[in-house]
Amino acid sequence: MDEHDVPLTADLGGVRWILAFSDETALARYALARGEGDREWSYQRWLGARLLDAAVPAVGVPCGVALDVGGAGTLFPPVAGIVPDRVAVDVAEERGASAK
Repeated sequence: MDEHDVPLTADLGGVRWILAFSDETALARYALARGEGDREWSYQRWLGARLLDAAVPAVGVPCGVALDVGGAGTLFPPVAGIVPDRVAVDVAEERGASAK
């Protein structure tokens, strides 16, 4: 969570990424990498499935999850098989192509 208790996000390449951390140590590495290790960081636990199945669709723009940025992270992009099909960018592209 940021200083306003809003989930951390970053926009890159036309995708909004929810920044998630596997534990408080991973969050601390991120804070230190940003030079913000001296402030208090709120940490909220969520199931990964809840992020991908509920939070990502609620964002309203192409959105994925970036796990453990600032370290050896993993990206969960907004594609079929990762996020619900209704918000997967590759499914939307296929629908658009078949509608032409």
